[in-house]
Amino acid sequence: MKLVVGLGNPGVKYEGTRHNVGFEVLTVLARRWNAGRPKSKFKAEVVELEISGSKVLLLSPLTYMNLSGQSIRAAVDFFKVELKELMVICDDMALDLGRLRIKGSGSAGGQNGLANTIEQLGTENFPRLRVGIGRPPASLTSADYVLQTFSKRERPEVDLVVQKSADAVEMWIRQDISAAMSRYNVDPNAEAKAEAKNKVQKTNPEKNKENQIKNLEITKQDSSHQNDETDKQTKIENQKKE
Repeated sequence: MKLVVGLGNPGVKYEGTRHNVGFEVLTVLARRWNAGRPKSKFKAEVVELEISGSKVLLLSPLTYMNLSGQSIRAAVDFFKVELKELMVICDDMALDLGRLRIKGSGSAGGQNGLANTIEQLGTENFPRLRVGIGRPPASLTSADYVLQTFSKRERPEVDLVVQKSADAVEMWIRQDISAAMSRYNVDPNAEAKAEAKNKVQKTNPEKNKENQIKNLEITKQDSSHQNDETDKQTKIENQKKE
């Protein structure tokens, strides 16, 4: 069995907020695979379904974000789920909106629901999917920012990344975490950033020349250092022969 957990806060008040993006991913998965009505269990809403022949449990904790681990631990213990078969989906302010990052283990990185899950399970060694929501502006605290709803301008990109997150979870289920990481841990704006960098380089030829000179000097220094090291090694070898 695969246990897929989406983190968020329960209630209409929090629908559409940045912190609830994990819930949104589970909603998409449930719709795609024609899941039945959720049941209340483990202090959570639980949906059972089958994805590509694998039995999957979708779990949305109703404990509020900071106590999410209680619900997850209860489900893990009840179904005796191996932690490698657990996937926790959460928001991440350190990632730009639209970015995904899948990891097989790691720290909470300031995400309180993930921190409580680590505390409850007693380990950091379980897969997680972080969904980028971007950094808060200087005028907002992190707490206020994650409890805000996405703006109308952001909403189309959010909808796309939620769909992409569901795709990533499905790949993890069908294949493995390595395949999902290779496919989805990629900056969707990488090409645009590269083009922008090329434009800057073209419009600043003098700066490019300076960089080329610096790189040449560094290469010479590295070569000189390598020759010194080779001479030292030769002397040592000769002394050994003597």
